[in-house]
Amino acid sequence: MVQILARGVLTMTILASAAGAYAQAAGAESALDAVAKSGVLRACTPGDYKPFSFLKPDGSYEGIDIDLAQSLATAMGAKLEVVKTSWANLMTDFTGGKCEVAIGGISVTTERQKRAFFSTAYMVNGKTPIVRCADVAKYQTVAAIDQPGVRVVANPGGSNERFAKANFKTATLTIHPENLTIFDEILANRADVFVTEAAEALTQQKLKPGLCAVNPDKPLQYGEMAYLVPRNDMVMKSFVDQWLHLAKATGEYQRTVDKWLR
Repeated sequence: MVQILARGVLTMTILASAAGAYAQAAGAESALDAVAKSGVLRACTPGDYKPFSFLKPDGSYEGIDIDLAQSLATAMGAKLEVVKTSWANLMTDFTGGKCEVAIGGISVTTERQKRAFFSTAYMVNGKTPIVRCADVAKYQTVAAIDQPGVRVVANPGGSNERFAKANFKTATLTIHPENLTIFDEILANRADVFVTEAAEALTQQKLKPGLCAVNPDKPLQYGEMAYLVPRNDMVMKSFVDQWLHLAKATGEYQRTVDKWLR
């Protein structure tokens, strides 16, 4: 009887704690409410990742995610304010409350999921090598790249660096601090391979003659892209997911992607 009563007390304690946690969560203001009050949607982005988000010399931003974030802000009845960050500081800035969403070609990873929520993925975009066009046949696989004498370059702080460090143990790996000039390292023959998302590889091969994406339709690693929203904020996540669903259903999303990728 004592054991039964003890279990009953324990059960009631657990239920009470759960109810308290639920009540606290229910009473907490969503980022959606904060945006409605301020009239501003703050979006963190590194701004160095064509075609998703790019900071132009005049201080304005352009790209797929900038256009889509403008649409999201409009759906919220707010103005978009872009907040500059870096890949190395992305999660710290986001979880520190500098913005309500983070955008700019952000890969879905379990490490990021520990600190924030992701929206529904809006694009499948796996890891793809970009090389000098004459070398496409040489670098078809991870094994072919990870050879003595092959010079791999990666940008710091994001999934490209993690992929390179996890897969290239024999090749020489250099971390290049500037994402905007990393492709010039290959053209100048200071590096041989950079592995990034297929969309960026396709964009850069158009912008920089002499560079070619290697099998962008068959990436080395599956990947998805999504927007970061605050952890435990299901109100905000549900709104972003619904907006994205409608953007895809109405064709707005595809028109935006085609504007930048075709």
